[in-house]
Amino acid sequence: MSSETRINDRIRVPEVRLVGPAGEQVGIVRIEDALRLAQENDLDLVEVAPQARPPVCKLMDFGKFKYESAQKARESRRNQQLTVIKEQKLRPKIDQHDYETKKGHVSRFLAAGNKVKVTIMFRGREQSRPELGFRLLQKLADEVTELGFVESSPKQDGRNMIMVLAPHKNVKPTKATKATKDESPEPPADA
Repeated sequence: MSSETRINDRIRVPEVRLVGPAGEQVGIVRIEDALRLAQENDLDLVEVAPQARPPVCKLMDFGKFKYESAQKARESRRNQQLTVIKEQKLRPKIDQHDYETKKGHVSRFLAAGNKVKVTIMFRGREQSRPELGFRLLQKLADEVTELGFVESSPKQDGRNMIMVLAPHKNVKPTKATKATKDESPEPPADA
């Protein structure tokens, strides 16, 4: 079955339930009468509910209808927000400097308005101590509370423990920019 809206002569049923141009119910009429009414009012006969028995048709300006529906679709796409999930992987025995670097990445992702999936990967005997990973995730969540909140609390998933952080709703996403080094000119060397 075609998804395209049928209009005027493409409607091939003996009777239709007709709706007038102002939205008033005309009733069930023969297709020839409906087409004649559409032609008299200088409008199109548009099938709005093809699944109904008999199909529902409306008298309207089809070009205007298509334009307005395209405008509504464009407006809804403009207001749509694309959610991106970034991922950050850690180990339970992470060094402090590495932890700070990873925390900086998480902060940058949250400030940009993205969700962050933080994964702790356990290997070997580390699997017997999941509380180490849980404490690490709690520490990270506490340190980034001003940028985001815990959307999904830490859960053990096989060898991994996963937590999802989401940015706060009222925080506007900032454009991620890389800080450049302060390059000051070197003093000229005396020759």
